[in-house]
Amino acid sequence: MQSIGDMAQSLVMRLNQTRLRDQIGQLGVEISTGVARDKAAHLGGDLTVLATLDRSLKSLDSFRIATAEATYLAEVMQSALGQVQGRIEELSPRMLQSEMVVSEHLRNSLAEDARATLVATLSNLNSTAAGRSVFGGVATDRAAVADATTILDALRAELAGEITVAGVEARLDAWFETPGGGFDTVAYTGSTTDVADTRLSSSDSAKLNVRADDPVFRNMIKALSFAALSHDAALAFPPDLKSDMLKSAGLQLQTALVPLTDLRSGVGTLQARIEETETRNATERTATELARLKLIGVDQYDTAVRLQDAQVQLEALYAVTARAARMSFAEFMR
Repeated sequence: MQSIGDMAQSLVMRLNQTRLRDQIGQLGVEISTGVARDKAAHLGGDLTVLATLDRSLKSLDSFRIATAEATYLAEVMQSALGQVQGRIEELSPRMLQSEMVVSEHLRNSLAEDARATLVATLSNLNSTAAGRSVFGGVATDRAAVADATTILDALRAELAGEITVAGVEARLDAWFETPGGGFDTVAYTGSTTDVADTRLSSSDSAKLNVRADDPVFRNMIKALSFAALSHDAALAFPPDLKSDMLKSAGLQLQTALVPLTDLRSGVGTLQARIEETETRNATERTATELARLKLIGVDQYDTAVRLQDAQVQLEALYAVTARAARMSFAEFMR
């Protein structure tokens, strides 16, 4: 039978044992993380500054995701525009020289090249980023423009019966430029509403709103369609008209290169700004993390000393308990 004094002493030893184990566990966590486990106690109960820093870090995390998405989207845009520009720069000089081409076969070959360039250009305008259409405004769930066959079939019907360059150009202008006309109802399948600005930081945002219905693309598609249909069998244009159509299309493509270059320059400027913002955000995040660590961080040396002291106390407590109960250390730690 144990006396009341023995039972009281045993209770005290068990309470000390529990306290020391908890302390060792807490100090072990603090050593591994470098951060106080009980932040409220570490800060004297005032968590206001810590909460502010945590909110800042959360915002910076969202900005990091946003800038990464904006970087990717801008890269897709720039790549697509670069491919379009490269093909137009290669094709347009050859079309300008079409009046010097006497071979019907070579003129027909130029028209086929124009059709192939149209197909590739429309494909670029239907570029996607992470499964979302890039050049279709808020209509990210579908292609921004129709395919070449659909556009050329509509234009073929529109141009039937024309026998002059002026007449063909007038009908093309009406189809492409009249609000609610052929381009708006047949060729462009995206939305006329821009995507929302992408918030890059607390003070900066990005407008990734290049759309396939931009005048530069309208004119480019019009010129390529003009050239592609010059040797269309169903339209059966006379030889002189075919040559004039190719030359006129070449001039239109050359004219379209200037605004296309400006468009690419604007995207490039945006890319640089996104990169700069991303760098600023990363710097701010590092500073915020350091401030947070300074607030709730622990002195690793002091923590190690306290851990060792707690372990020594627990071992001493074991020694006393073991002599009284003749138990092993493993049993004591259960």
